Parts: sequence; structure tokens; C-alpha cells
Amino acid sequence: MDDWARRPGLRGQAALHAMGQDGPVPTPRVVAVCRDETHRFSKVPAASITLVAGLGVLGDAHAGTLVQHRSRVRRDPNQPNLRQVHLLQSEIFDDARAVGYELRPGDLGENILTADLDLLALPTGTLLDLGGPVVRLTGLRNPCAQINAFRPGLLKVVLSHADGTPTDEPAPSTASPQCASAPVIRKAGVMAVVERGGDVMQGQPITVTLPDTTRTPLAPV
Repeated sequence: MDDWARRPGLRGQAALHAMGQDGPVPTPRVVAVCRDETHRFSKVPAASITLVAGLGVLGDAHAGTLVQHRSRVRRDPNQPNLRQVHLLQSEIFDDARAVGYELRPGDLGENILTADLDLLALPTGTLLDLGGPVVRLTGLRNPCAQINAFRPGLLKVVLSHADGTPTDEPAPSTASPQCASAPVIRKAGVMAVVERGGDVMQGQPITVTLPDTTRTPLAPV
């Protein structure tokens, strides 16, 4: 069986409550949602957020059809916005806690915090149904120096060398030719665009639909 077919939450390929070796596989779900109207590193937790098709999170600084992240606007303000929604696996908080960092929802700038879903292993173009609203994955978040500015040394939690050794040096910029080929492992979440709008809140289930075409690993965007 294809490894992708074993992943929880896969529509048409695996039942949400398929039995694993240790019992039922947990259903992927939304743990928290966040937004912020200003261009700050962290975002503010909310009871719910509203996704708007083609734009992103209503009331969030990074919503728009064209790039909104300031570094990308400086490079080319006419690029399509492939970073409308930032999703982060909550399991990274456990990794951070293990080395002395206590993180809360929104601290790393994510819009949607998830649980029981290996976001980083999903291919480009994967659709995530968040209990009604749907986003399409476009790529990986590229960990940058702002993470260390937020908490000194935190970058090593979300970035490592290819052999798994944590590194405290930022990954190459997405404007750099070395970005896609850099031998690093990025764990700072994934980026997406909104395919179908609606409200998202804590506890909503996540259903995964894999692309029908060739499955290309996520690359930094």
C-alpha cells in the first residue's frame, strides 16, 4: 500500500477511525486559530477566523491576492500570494518545550494550529477540508532570523541539517537560488491558499484530499 494511503484523515483512502497498532488513529483536527491586522511576528488567538476564497484570513495582514509579506512585496509586489494561510503542527510545541521554550498558539505567526496530522509530509496541492472551508497547500514556511529575534535560539527547533542536527542559522531566502536545494529540514509549518471560504474554529476536523496528479514534495515559498 502507498505510504500516503496510511495517513489519517485521507478522504477515499483511509477511514478516519482506521485501527492502528495501538488502537484508533486520532482524527486530525484544528487546535487553535489566530489572526492579526498588523505585520507583527506573532498573531492573536481568536474564537474563530473567517477564510475568504482567493484572499486568505479576513482581517489578517497577510490576506490578499498578491503578496503581503513585506520582504516579498519589496522584491516584487505583483507576485501571487501563495502564503494566504499559515498552518502549523502543534506537535512542534512539544519539541520546543523539550529544549526549554514554552510556546502558545499564535506565537510562531500561524493562522491555524493543527494536531494529529503530518503537515510537512503532505504533497504540494493537497486539499485540507477544515470542517467546511478548504485550503490548498502551496509550500513550506521558510524559517528565518525573525524566529530567533522572537526567542533567541528558537530557530533550532524548527530548522535542522539534512542529518537531523538542529541549526541556529536561517535557511537561505526564498529569493536565493540556493533556497530550494539547501540541505535543511524545515519544520515551521506550511502555507496555503483558500479554495473555499467559511469559518474555522477549535475542534473542527480536518480531512485530507491528495492531488490526483504526480505528488510533488512541498518546497519553501
